Amino acid sequence: MKPSKPDIPAFQVIKDTLLKEIQAGKWKEGDAIPAETTLAGQFGVSRMTVNRAIRELTSEQILTRIQGSGTYVAQQKYQATLVEIKSIAEEIRSRGHAHRSELHELKAEAATELLAAEFQVKAGHPLFHSVIVHFENEVAIQVEDRWVNSSVTPEYLQQDFSTMTPNEYLVAVAPLQGVDYRIEAVLPTRLIADMLHIPAKEACLVLHRKTRSQGMIATSVTMWHPGKRYQFAGSF
Repeated sequence: MKPSKPDIPAFQVIKDTLLKEIQAGKWKEGDAIPAETTLAGQFGVSRMTVNRAIRELTSEQILTRIQGSGTYVAQQKYQATLVEIKSIAEEIRSRGHAHRSELHELKAEAATELLAAEFQVKAGHPLFHSVIVHFENEVAIQVEDRWVNSSVTPEYLQQDFSTMTPNEYLVAVAPLQGVDYRIEAVLPTRLIADMLHIPAKEACLVLHRKTRSQGMIATSVTMWHPGKRYQFAGSF
C-alpha cells in the first residue's frame, strides 16, 4: 500500500496511519507493532522513511522502543500529570455540584503572526476562538479562553456548548497525542474579573495548556480561576 496523498510527506502518512490504528484499538498498550522492514514493504517506501515516522511517534510517547526486542505501543501517561485532561463539568459533577456555562464568544478568526507561530501554521490560517465561563452552583470558577485549529476540528463552530464542554467534544473527535501546560498566578484583566465576578486586584490561578492531535497543534487554551475559590491538586 503506497501513500495516497502526494502532497503529504510519506513519513507523515505512515505516522498518521499508525496513530489512527492505535487509536482504533488495532494495537493496544504493550502490543508490538510490525517491524520497520514489514512497514516499508506495506507502504512501498524505504526503511529510512518508516524509521522517521517511528522516531517521531516514539518522541511523542505514543510508541516505545526496546533494544533487541522491537517497538511497542507505549503506556499513555496523560492522566498521571498534575492537571488531568478532563472536562470541568465532569470535575464539578464529581463533587455532587451543578454545572452550567455561559458562552461569551464563538467565531472563526485568521491566525495572527503570534498565533500562527504557536500553532505552527501560516499567518491567516483559520482558527476558531471560544470564550466560556463555567459556574459551580452558580458561582463562576473558570473563564475558558480557547483557540482551536480548524484543520483538526473543522466542525467546532457548529457545536452546542450549552450541552457539552469544548473539552468533551475535543476528546471525542481529536484524541490526544501530547500536552504541554504551565500554571501561574496573575492579576486578571478587567474583562476577566467581570466575568468571574471578582475584584480586579484578586489574583487568579491561570492554566495555559496546549494539546497536540493528528500530528498538529490542536488547541491552545488559557483557563482563569479565582485564586480564593480554586486550587489544583493531583497525585502520582
